[in-house]
Amino acid sequence: MGQSKNERRYADNQAMAKGRMIKTSPQKLNLVAQMIRGKKVEKALADLTFSRKRVAQNVKKVLESAIANAENNHDLDIDALVVDQAFVGKNIVMKRWRARARGRVGRIQKPFSEITIVVKEVEEAA
Repeated sequence: MGQSKNERRYADNQAMAKGRMIKTSPQKLNLVAQMIRGKKVEKALADLTFSRKRVAQNVKKVLESAIANAENNHDLDIDALVVDQAFVGKNIVMKRWRARARGRVGRIQKPFSEITIVVKEVEEAA
């Protein structure tokens, strides 16, 4: 019998990709996500390629995955794709400690985050 098929969360002209367990804080990742919001995918890929931020390479992989999903799974034209949404969320935080003076402990938090990128096919205005 099985389960019924889940409804699509996004419109027919959209595709999504998610990157999880990215080793950086959500605040730093959001700075890179801000760079690409609303841009055409070619421009966004170029910006991520030449960005000096380390996490830009992870975001570029997720964007390329969203483009591939749009092309292969949803039959969208990759030349007409725009980054519709790029949002960041928190993931786990590894808690570590470092010995400090007089037998005390200094807490170290190593945050992870995740990014979701939604690309959308737009019609070219003539």
